Amino acid sequence: MVDPRCSACQAVGLEPGFLEDAGESSRGYLRWIPGPLEKGIFGGAARMGKQRLDVSAYRCGECGHLDLYVDPTTT
Repeated sequence: MVDPRCSACQAVGLEPGFLEDAGESSRGYLRWIPGPLEKGIFGGAARMGKQRLDVSAYRCGECGHLDLYVDPTTT
């Protein structure tokens, strides 16, 4: 992403980062799965066979707002 703008205040020069997933058996980073949340038989999210896309986060230094973006090339 080239020079993203804050969706809240339109400032430029957002700081890139990522959101950590520290849950049990996690890979350490957040992913987005399209579609509504469906729960499996043990109560967790049913993810089998669903596409997973990496999430990038950008923080605005002006207002502190976080903007999240999905990389469509990841799976």
